[in-house]
Amino acid sequence: MFFDGYGYHGRSFEQTYRCYPASFIDKPQLENGDKIIMPPSALDRLASLHIDYPMLFELQNAAAERVSHCGVLEFIAEEGMIYMPYWMMQNLFLQEGDIVTVKNVTLPKGKYVKLQPHTKDFLDISNPKAILEMTLRNFSCLTTGDSIMVAYNNKKYYIDIVETKPSNGISIIETDCEVDFAPPLDYKEPERVVPSHPSKAPAEGQEAAAEPEEPKFNPFTGEARRLDGKPLKQQPPPLSASGSSNKRTNVTNGSGKSASAGAAASSQTSSRQSQGKLVFGSNVNRAPEKQKEPVKEEPEKKEEPKFQAFSGKKYSLRG
Repeated sequence: MFFDGYGYHGRSFEQTYRCYPASFIDKPQLENGDKIIMPPSALDRLASLHIDYPMLFELQNAAAERVSHCGVLEFIAEEGMIYMPYWMMQNLFLQEGDIVTVKNVTLPKGKYVKLQPHTKDFLDISNPKAILEMTLRNFSCLTTGDSIMVAYNNKKYYIDIVETKPSNGISIIETDCEVDFAPPLDYKEPERVVPSHPSKAPAEGQEAAAEPEEPKFNPFTGEARRLDGKPLKQQPPPLSASGSSNKRTNVTNGSGKSASAGAAASSQTSSRQSQGKLVFGSNVNRAPEKQKEPVKEEPEKKEEPKFQAFSGKKYSLRG
């Protein structure tokens, strides 16, 4: 006999009971797992059947078309009644005294389960993985679509069973099961703030344009001067860097072509030197930077007589 893909071996157990929450019996630990308390007659019936252990059951609320799975803790309930965790009654949409159908079933061992907390508070626990592992030790099976309750530090956390593999109902007793977490139901992704500065780029461009440009280095930008201080009849065109370099080389090698060219090279050499540049290989005398009047020749200084040895007069010892 098969029911919803699960096989029931031999003559299956199926019975209807009235369900009540665990608060009706002195069993507070019942809320921390997925096990129910059944009457002794159920144990007698199950013992006569060839069923697999551990005992697993399917709970069905026909009125709401809800199905879940559970284990059994004890067989001490009154006849015709079962006690179950209140969170399990909420999953099945059951009220106190409602009718529920209980069937024995064999579930495959779980390989994968995906969980989704209801609130972000569960993630604020220092070690949620350890708390979850400790809680699931009291569970015997998980069903897709259920919401289990995890109690920690006097607070209840509800977690949805989003997905289970290899089937919608799995056994988690003595099995290695991969656990994955989905974002909490109340989790909201942070909104991406787009910087709104439309006038920032033009302002930066204006600031950049307002800044004065640094003067670029222009070599050989001096004026031509004559060595004798007389004004030039015709201002020569500005010399390029290559022409000045060639003339400087000619002066260095001693092959000047004309007096005016030499004066121009000398003046440009002096201008370069006045600008703080060092010019090597030039034998031309430096000229003053600005010389409007002719250079006055300073009077020659009288040379001091050099020391000459034995320059005295001759004297005779005889007198």
